[in-house]
Amino acid sequence: MRTVSYPFAAIAGQEQMKLALLLAAIDWRLGVLLRGDKGAGKTTTARALGALLPAPAPFLNLPIGITEDRLLGGLHLESTLKGSPELKHGLLSEAHGGILYIDEVNLLAAHLGDAILDAAASGTHVVEREGFSASHPAEFVLLGSMNPEEGLLRPQLLDRFALSVDIAAPLDQAERQQIVERRLAFDRDPAAFAEEWSIEQEELRSKIVHGRELLASIALPQAILTQIGEAVCAAGVRSLRADLSAVRASVACAALMGEIAVAPHHVEAVLPLVLNHRARSGGQPPLPPPPPPSSSSSSQPEQESEGSDAQQAIERIFAPRQSGAPLLQTIVDDAVKRGVSQKAPESQTGPVVGARLAESPRELDIRATVHHAIAATGSVQPRLSDLHEKVRAPQSGVRYLFLIDSSGSHAMQEKMARVKGAVLDLLHRGFRRNDEVAMIVFRGADAKVLLEPSRQIEDAAAALEYLPTGGRTPLAHALELAKTYLTPSSVMVVLTDGRANVPLRGDDPWQEALATARQLHTRALIIDTAAADDPFRRAVELAEALRARSIALDALSDFDLLSLS
Repeated sequence: MRTVSYPFAAIAGQEQMKLALLLAAIDWRLGVLLRGDKGAGKTTTARALGALLPAPAPFLNLPIGITEDRLLGGLHLESTLKGSPELKHGLLSEAHGGILYIDEVNLLAAHLGDAILDAAASGTHVVEREGFSASHPAEFVLLGSMNPEEGLLRPQLLDRFALSVDIAAPLDQAERQQIVERRLAFDRDPAAFAEEWSIEQEELRSKIVHGRELLASIALPQAILTQIGEAVCAAGVRSLRADLSAVRASVACAALMGEIAVAPHHVEAVLPLVLNHRARSGGQPPLPPPPPPSSSSSSQPEQESEGSDAQQAIERIFAPRQSGAPLLQTIVDDAVKRGVSQKAPESQTGPVVGARLAESPRELDIRATVHHAIAATGSVQPRLSDLHEKVRAPQSGVRYLFLIDSSGSHAMQEKMARVKGAVLDLLHRGFRRNDEVAMIVFRGADAKVLLEPSRQIEDAAAALEYLPTGGRTPLAHALELAKTYLTPSSVMVVLTDGRANVPLRGDDPWQEALATARQLHTRALIIDTAAADDPFRRAVELAEALRARSIALDALSDFDLLSLS
């Protein structure tokens, strides 16, 4: 029985998402990234587009745990074992002429994402496996969706999507009611609901067919290229893919509307889709403005009090120090080895780096298995003792979540400059390709997110540089807020003197902080910023609650790694 998809024409609202998908349906080179919360309709709309395309058009939903051979193609196991090895097709070649949809694309192994985007850009997929080589057409509409809270895409991959749309469920009551009513009607009788929208569906399908026919003949005036170039430069985007994507999307927009030349209103319609994920690092909030200059190159922070000790501290703008840089990452790694924190799970979908004997291989390595059989018996017929499995490199990156105490006690003796130096050292020397950084600061009445998860070190360093100091210490608030940003691959680094004095719900701020810390299950490191003679030093107790290690800020530069072994 043929499954009836929800009609594309019946989708209420989400005009930018629908425009982006229709443009991709006309020009398959316009890959689309849909970003938003769960339940916003990303997958439903993607499947609806698949049903809208002229038949036959395959719709392939890529599993996140897909193997390299299934995606890219590889040796045909049965033929190889019979002595006649041949290549089998992967999903990339099967998607030709249709849609390849990747839900949670941000969780896909990086090397697989690179291969998909290479094929999507060129329209051809080349399979090279075990001494064989073959090429297949791979002209498909690439759709990816993701929830940014579950991790970000590498900037290199993000830029390869021509268009992107940020999606959120509407907060207008009438629009939400309309969506629910239509969905309930579809669930009651999918066939009848589809028939009700058949005329609108056919109109859209005709627009796609006509747009594809017009695409190659659309005129592109020189003034349009100027308009696009000026807009991209004004947004501060360096990648030339932005210009090319804007041109292609503008041409597709004109074709969708049945016009013979690109006009300024076509460009204006597509630019938000092109620049959404490129301008300001894909929608990161703007950085705080620099403070007004002064002769001492310093800024006056907010004047708040830390308990009864009112402080008016001067925060200095400083260059990153290098003293503790090599230590932080090593300390965290050592903490994992010693079992003082949880170890992040390693991905099983990284690139193949070798093969090993295995009685029950998780992923059979055909070449290594056959070679071992021939070497041992002279036959290509393998025995159980010949079976080899593929060995893959881990692909999981680390999300560094910094909890930074920016209260008034850190203004004394310019301690905040050293706190910032420790954080910047890790960012400049310990950051790796797939890593993310997020920052939560706590001062005054509560904790706030200074930086959403990002792979852009420059944004993190700039946001930290202008962070003000002063006020009380809402430590429990920061730990509570951290719960929403921790992932299995997170490392939480807390920089504090432990002087918690802002209650979360009860009347004992310190005990609330410890109780909240015990609820967190993540790799963690406490950097104790209190002075050696400070009677309020509590970092060790906080580290015990987090099952983590505590390191004194003063000891970072002199820390002996051998003492941890």
